[in-house]
Amino acid sequence: MEFKELKKAIDQVELVDAHAHNIVSLDSSFPFIRTFSEATGDALSFAPHSLSFKRNLREVAQLYGTEVSLEAIEKHRQTLGLHSLTTKCFYEARISALLIDDGLKLDKKHDTEWHRNFVPYVGRVLRIETLAEQILNEESPDDSSWTLDSFTKAFVERLNSLVPEIVALKTIAAYRSGLDIDTHVSKEVVESGLVEVLQAGKPVRIGNKGLIDYILTLSLEVAERCDLPLQIHTGFGDKDLDLRLSNPLHLRTLLEDKRFAKCRIVLLHHASYPFSKEASYLSSVYPQVLLHPHSIYLCNVFWLFLIYIFLFLKVFLDFGLAVPKLSVHGMVSSVKELLHLAPTKKVMFSTDGYATPETYYLGAKKAREVIFLVLRDACVSGDLSLMEAIDAAKDILSRNAIAFYKIDVDTSSSIPQSRISPKSEMEEPHAQEDSSSFVRVIWVDTSGQQRCRVVQAQRFNRSVKKNGIGLTHASMGMTSFYDGPAEESKLTGIGEIRLVPDLSTKRIIPWTKQESMVLADMLLKPGEAWEYCPRETLRRVRNVLKDEFDLVMNAGFENEFYLLKNVVREGKEEYVPFEVGPYCSTSSYDAAAQIFHEIIPALESLNIAVEQFHAESGKGQFEVSLGHTIAFHAADNLVYTREVIRSVARKHGLLATFVPKYDLCDIGSGSHVHISLWKNGENVFPASDKSSAHGMSSIGEEFMAGVLFHLPSIFAVLAPLPNSYDRIQPNTFSGAFQCWGKENREAAIRTASPPGAPDGLVTNFEIKACDGSTNPHLSLAIIMAAGIDGLRRHLQLPDPIDTNPADVAATLNRLPETLSEAVEALEKDKVLHELLGQNLLAAITGVRKAEVQYYSKNPDACKQLIHRY
Repeated sequence: MEFKELKKAIDQVELVDAHAHNIVSLDSSFPFIRTFSEATGDALSFAPHSLSFKRNLREVAQLYGTEVSLEAIEKHRQTLGLHSLTTKCFYEARISALLIDDGLKLDKKHDTEWHRNFVPYVGRVLRIETLAEQILNEESPDDSSWTLDSFTKAFVERLNSLVPEIVALKTIAAYRSGLDIDTHVSKEVVESGLVEVLQAGKPVRIGNKGLIDYILTLSLEVAERCDLPLQIHTGFGDKDLDLRLSNPLHLRTLLEDKRFAKCRIVLLHHASYPFSKEASYLSSVYPQVLLHPHSIYLCNVFWLFLIYIFLFLKVFLDFGLAVPKLSVHGMVSSVKELLHLAPTKKVMFSTDGYATPETYYLGAKKAREVIFLVLRDACVSGDLSLMEAIDAAKDILSRNAIAFYKIDVDTSSSIPQSRISPKSEMEEPHAQEDSSSFVRVIWVDTSGQQRCRVVQAQRFNRSVKKNGIGLTHASMGMTSFYDGPAEESKLTGIGEIRLVPDLSTKRIIPWTKQESMVLADMLLKPGEAWEYCPRETLRRVRNVLKDEFDLVMNAGFENEFYLLKNVVREGKEEYVPFEVGPYCSTSSYDAAAQIFHEIIPALESLNIAVEQFHAESGKGQFEVSLGHTIAFHAADNLVYTREVIRSVARKHGLLATFVPKYDLCDIGSGSHVHISLWKNGENVFPASDKSSAHGMSSIGEEFMAGVLFHLPSIFAVLAPLPNSYDRIQPNTFSGAFQCWGKENREAAIRTASPPGAPDGLVTNFEIKACDGSTNPHLSLAIIMAAGIDGLRRHLQLPDPIDTNPADVAATLNRLPETLSEAVEALEKDKVLHELLGQNLLAAITGVRKAEVQYYSKNPDACKQLIHRY
């Protein structure tokens, strides 16, 4: 029997990870070695000798292309940065939804919101014991000691207020006092337990059985009323629990309490190891119980009782953590035993990922491989038909969790092809690749042109993804008018670097399914970046901002472009607007609607968020605004957005151009960029209250003041063509004067308070000068560098301009009116030279000077720029 169809279905399904924990910063005290082991303290010294440790270490090394050692992997992690690591791991894991229990105490963990940068849907799971402890650590509302009544009122009110923000509740009663829950615990017992807990002092840790039983009962009442699932930890976990009390059979009293008969319950963690068969049985006889076997360790007891529970109550099972932490034989054996009894409609997948993105990758990868082998054997033995096995796989890995947790996520096959490629001893060997499949390796040069080399997928996988492609030094010295290096760039055809793919950016091309594309870094040799590499430049400056100020810069671009059609007039070809409607015209949108119905889904398939799109002021001009994200990701997204728009337009017989000033008699096209600052997952740009003079925090003001101060120099990167300065004119919404204003679209920098922001508080600022010919990584790097200088020198903003700057031009500095002026300012700006690198800026200014010289002699040549940008 052929099982390629089953394997393909399992590899392509978008996973719903129904239970995991927060990822931590790279500088967290959490040791990376614990990615591969549950051991702590002295026991960690033995971890590298386990089968699972050795296997998982090899697989992470293969993922990153490093040597198979902890040291090599950790060095690679520090070089790549957490955002790129997480992007890569989640992309390869192909996780479409993530439910996070944020109650696990981890040093420097990122909040739930931060994870939305990497997964389309993120939901919060609320740990009830943590909530109770938070309340008891606070002062009682009436400033007296907590009583059972005051605690009950506070707990229920707080829990009810959080219901709209969460997808499930979770209890760790098994860790603390065991699963023999008394749902009718007496008031006297609870009051005594509360006194005991409070007398132990703060921070409060609830371990009293009576109080825990009471909190769980209160939570079940809320869960019943609000239709929330409850995850119940069972089986082994923290080393301080009494394993005998974590047997899920103890839950029988709770499960048979008629008050909670309609509650949806998940038996969580490790398939209740070492009581997995008991858990499987519970799920088979209790309709409200579902299994989250995110650890698949099983034993050989109590089968009959478990069957009873699984069949008659809503009990479900979760599996995951043990998937990457058992031997291969152990994983397969465990899942087979799990499915002996448990209905496939009541088993759900989760990684139990925690602290590092690699835990998510390993859990997802092994889950696919093991599920394939188990269901394949079920087909061979005659338990399942092939189609039943495919259906079961989709249920276990995705559909059961979507239905159970009632989450809104699309896991249809329209999502790009499988991003996780299980290559191990479990995979069928000698799989042949299609020789007509290609990979585009993309880079953006100093002049902002997007270029690519194309290789067959076979060669890419065999060699290029690890070793890269040779590229001449001259490639970063090329101009917009000639594919050769500018003399003053100091870059020539002598010397070669490696164009090495960043595999975390590899994407299936939406408009041609036989091809994929990937962004590349420029390396002198493996592990050694070239100083002219734009992506590495942004990484270096990003690290300075993080290391010195513990800040992360987010960015979002507005892409303005023209759609042109080719016509023949008097025997000559020329490009003209494909329609002529005004700003935000419905008729203009109607004319382009078919194109946008392809552009927007294509962008979403690349995980690029689109906030809005509309017709702009120019004839045939449109705008697509992207959502904000971490700066490095925003720059990558902009590259792919340009690719999508140009390619879809070409498919419809049109030319999309981002050139700054396509028609000197029409409005120009910008690529306005919005900037904000974040710390620990929170936007720190707004002031903490409304008393701030400008609605900005001191950090936000100093950063923006640095950008404003260096704006003349920055122009040479944000507006890199002589044609760019035809756009930057007064009264054209392009920011011609060195000033800032609150919601002032004529100011060079505009502060924004979008809908939903507290009145008067600024969430981000917009730079108007940036246009579609810029290199996005260099642009964000130089903006960030200017902001860093503002923070270092504690620069202050001048008063905002609340009128048209052109009306008070005599009191303001005119920003560079030509590229020559901008280049001169950049050459004098020693601060930016220090942060971005002397040689890189010499190359940039050399290319810009060549642009100035050429277009001053050939003014009509700028008309050909529509084919380059």
